[in-house]
Amino acid sequence: MTPSLGPWLRDRARATPSRTAIVFDGDDTSYTELDNRSERLAAGLVSAGLRPGDRVATLTGNRPEHVELFFACAKAGLILTPLNVRLTAYEVAYQLSDAEPSILLAAPELLPLAEEARTASGHPCLIGELTRPGLDTLAATVPPSSDATGDVLGDPGGDAGLLLVYTSGTTGRPKGALLTHANCFWTNLSLDRGCELREDDVVLQVLPQFHVGGWNVQPLLAWWKGATVVLEPSFDAGRALRLITERRVTTMMGVPATYLFMAQHPDFATADLSGLRRVVVGGAPMPEPLLHAWLGRGVPIVQGYGLTEAAPNVLCLPEEEMTRRAGWAGIPYPHVDVALRDVETGDPLEGPGIGELVVRGPNVFAGYWRDPAATASAVTGGWLRTGDIAERDADGFYRIRDRAKDMYVSGGENVYPAEAESVLQAHPGVAEVAVVGVPDQRWGEVGCAFVVSSPGASPTPAELDSHCRGRLAGFKVPRYFRPVERLPRSAVDKVLKNELRGVWEADG
Repeated sequence: MTPSLGPWLRDRARATPSRTAIVFDGDDTSYTELDNRSERLAAGLVSAGLRPGDRVATLTGNRPEHVELFFACAKAGLILTPLNVRLTAYEVAYQLSDAEPSILLAAPELLPLAEEARTASGHPCLIGELTRPGLDTLAATVPPSSDATGDVLGDPGGDAGLLLVYTSGTTGRPKGALLTHANCFWTNLSLDRGCELREDDVVLQVLPQFHVGGWNVQPLLAWWKGATVVLEPSFDAGRALRLITERRVTTMMGVPATYLFMAQHPDFATADLSGLRRVVVGGAPMPEPLLHAWLGRGVPIVQGYGLTEAAPNVLCLPEEEMTRRAGWAGIPYPHVDVALRDVETGDPLEGPGIGELVVRGPNVFAGYWRDPAATASAVTGGWLRTGDIAERDADGFYRIRDRAKDMYVSGGENVYPAEAESVLQAHPGVAEVAVVGVPDQRWGEVGCAFVVSSPGASPTPAELDSHCRGRLAGFKVPRYFRPVERLPRSAVDKVLKNELRGVWEADG
């Protein structure tokens, strides 16, 4: 049976008790401190009445207390449900009503958002502060002794849920992807075999912990191996460059926008990057000029591809191929199987070709939370349908040709147009609307809404923008609003978004 992740921290604390696990805002947390705090917190949550399978939701930026809570959940068999801090109260409320967490822990500055979302959701969960005093209060019922904690904690097992991560939905509603201990175990094992971490590595983590990549792309592996994680509450290009120098950072993970903002910073040309032995990029292909800007500073780059439902690691481009195959996603990670299927028939494709990418392996998620129909549609015959169109060459290397359905990536955030379309459709001045992703030099892509006005109405871009911002996170709000007389449609009345992209390209 695949082991659970709780023992990772216990074993590491025994092996390297005084080694630094986390650096945050100048403070160091040792492996012993992290293990002891998470142990008492786990026992405190159980003593407070939480039982295996219960959800613990969070609203927070990156912080050590969130890591303590993750391992506490791992040890107690609870499911950590990190919610996106960039969402509105309206969006958070839906996820609370869907996940039904027992408790919602929020950073102090996000407590008003938590309270508003709880009220709107109608779900009566407890709310607490995700701070050291707040967690100490939860753990206060348990004396600080290993015997006391050991009496109430067991091993949840590899099949138990560990992370519930909400992804934007193509139908306008997000879905909760449930990742088990086994999913996280295998994806970190494969990551280590494909993109190894060492005990002496210093990992800079800037990805948010409400994304699966904030856990399963380097941080959890670092704590498994005994490395040090320099944890940043959010990303700042100048500060990241300083930390790479001051902390002798050896590796990090980011999206293309992360590396773009660092490359554009005035300190990039003179920053000491000699400690970096590699950086990892995901979320979208690295543009070639940006790739060469980092290679010009002597920093090797590992590119890859993944998705939340695969926990997330699927493809990885070896360092030796980074220039020859720029823009390619690579080959499957160890323990991961991929294949191509004909888009129309679903039949397997052999050899070089283009088709839908499907994924199979122990990293593939347990399913969508309380949505068996969506799960059955996503996983057929043991294969996860990504919805992404990929190309495979004669050597077995893959590159993504088109992303899942109509999704686009803005600043590393997956954006599904259906969410914005649903909100805009509720505006009285909008008869029809279609949103597509269009190129943007700063964010990679942004949304463009093509709007058919209701009879007698002519809503302005400012009005539509204001309407969206009260209901959508900022990165989901279209940047552009284009009035059109009608939307192009197929014979079966499907909006032809490729034609709309062509309109954008033609008009600029």
